[in-house]
Amino acid sequence: MMKKIEIIGLGAGEIDQLPLGVYRKLIKAEHLFLRTKEHPVVAELEQEGLNYTSFDSVYEKHAQFAEVYQEIVQILLKEAETADLVYVVPGHPLVAEQTVQLLLTAGPKQGIEVTIGGGQSFIDPLLAALKIDPVEGFQLLDGTSLHSGQLQIDQHIIITQVYDPFSASNVKLTLMEKLPDDYEVVIVTAAGSQDEVLTKVPLYELDRHVSLNNLTSVYVPPVTNDQILWKTFTRLCQIIADLRGPEGCPWDKEQTHESLKKYLIEETFEVIEAIDSGDIDHLIEELGDVLLQVMLHAQIGSDEGYFTIDDVIEGLSAKMVRRHPHVFGTGSAANAEEVVRNWQQIKKQEKGEVKPASILEGVSYSLPNLLRAYELQKKAAKVGFDWKEITPALEKVKEELEEFSAELDGTDEGLDRAKQEFGDVLFAIVNVARFLKINPEEALFATNEKFIRRFRYIEQKVQASGRDFADYSLEELDRYWEEAKAKGL
Repeated sequence: MMKKIEIIGLGAGEIDQLPLGVYRKLIKAEHLFLRTKEHPVVAELEQEGLNYTSFDSVYEKHAQFAEVYQEIVQILLKEAETADLVYVVPGHPLVAEQTVQLLLTAGPKQGIEVTIGGGQSFIDPLLAALKIDPVEGFQLLDGTSLHSGQLQIDQHIIITQVYDPFSASNVKLTLMEKLPDDYEVVIVTAAGSQDEVLTKVPLYELDRHVSLNNLTSVYVPPVTNDQILWKTFTRLCQIIADLRGPEGCPWDKEQTHESLKKYLIEETFEVIEAIDSGDIDHLIEELGDVLLQVMLHAQIGSDEGYFTIDDVIEGLSAKMVRRHPHVFGTGSAANAEEVVRNWQQIKKQEKGEVKPASILEGVSYSLPNLLRAYELQKKAAKVGFDWKEITPALEKVKEELEEFSAELDGTDEGLDRAKQEFGDVLFAIVNVARFLKINPEEALFATNEKFIRRFRYIEQKVQASGRDFADYSLEELDRYWEEAKAKGL
């Protein structure tokens, strides 16, 4: 005969709200186990002679709830080996009860039948107390494992298991990632009972409320303030769709993948500038501008029926998981260099074993040419077409400079040849940068910015003098340049 564990719920309120069938099972059960005795119904049933074993002592043994739940389940499974038993939980067994889910999984594996015997969920009394309709959008979340990625702040949110100041503090800090500190929330205690209390508090006071206990939930009303919703990805998607919609912006509606290319390049370099400046606010703004370009391309794809931002996100997520088996699988990588090697190997497998027409394939024509030279050299170096040390690379720079100088003979033909040699000079300098692990594009960007700072200093000096640039000799202007240099500009 199959062994059996029947799970029943105590409901959300008092003994009068217990279904008659559940009440009879509680009174008649010979082997009764309670997850916790801290429930209004238990005290009343004790007066009627209820005999039970509670697991409250297990909570005191462990620091993590997962450990508590595992021990409770193991005890129940062991007890069920010798006798059928009834396991009692607050509310309904299938609502916010991790031990029940663990039993439903583990019981049948040990030849133990696990059944659900009824009980009233705390959700109905909560909804009644708050007077909200869940069809408008509703989330039920666990306060002990809450993270901001779960929050849909444009929906009704009820957070359970907010039973003490510590758990309330964690919930508060998580909500503050999405909501203003003074956003009003509601603490609901003992919903559906005569002790029911609803207390409205600003979010920053959530963990200061003294009546928190194991019958406490927190209600977060849906956000209707558009500025708060600006933090959500859903709202961003809607803004971009509106910009390209029938009543949207004429400029945004005219854009294509081709027309936006130059803006993506510009915004990328502005991100680099923000990083170099160390200005976090500037970096946030510029990263937003890059994200705008991604969103516009995705919206164009959606408008044309080819792809959506969801396809972009799905493709990226899948790639990150595939190419990081040392994080998401059984692979290993001891250092960053090994990660790169694994990445390239996995990429090669994904692309297939078709041999490219050239080793240099894959270096985009759309790259700035300093970066393109850098990437072409890296490709060639992988098959051994490279110097073993930097000295020959430096000598090559000198050689190309001499060849460039030799062509500057004042003739048109010489100028054409010098143009080619100048390209060789740049290519050779990029090779030196590669040896030194210097990104040539970043280095030139930094130099451009330095030139701007120093030249602006010269402009300020000239303006302050009341003279025009034409009134200055190059030597005088150069002295201002040296001043700027000395000031660290």
